[in-house]
Amino acid sequence: QVQLVESGGGLVQAGGSLRLSCAASGSISSVDAVGWYREVPGSQRELLAASTTSGITYYEDSVKGRFTISRDTDANMVYLQMNSLKAEDTAVYYCAAGPCSMQCQVYNFDTFGQGTQVTVSS
Repeated sequence: QVQLVESGGGLVQAGGSLRLSCAASGSISSVDAVGWYREVPGSQRELLAASTTSGITYYEDSVKGRFTISRDTDANMVYLQMNSLKAEDTAVYYCAAGPCSMQCQVYNFDTFGQGTQVTVSS
């Protein structure tokens, strides 16, 4: 099982951009799915974006058109490019990896990083 370490969080003004990175300790080329979650204190962790080896990509409605997930299997990295950031995007962001089922319509993430804080000032 790979370990994941996120980086790239920070403070940014509304309308700005950040790119989050997730470094895996091992190969991710055979991992069915990778994804990004975020969590705000007092709320459940929510899945924002996911990408599978079969080519399926998912985005939560509030980030569609603004966030892009990508995977570099040669470097064992996963990225989340975040553009047009809003104050409501402020959260701790987590990278995730794991299998999927039902032709990857269901994600079964079983590995998470420690999180990186993103703060968007309005």
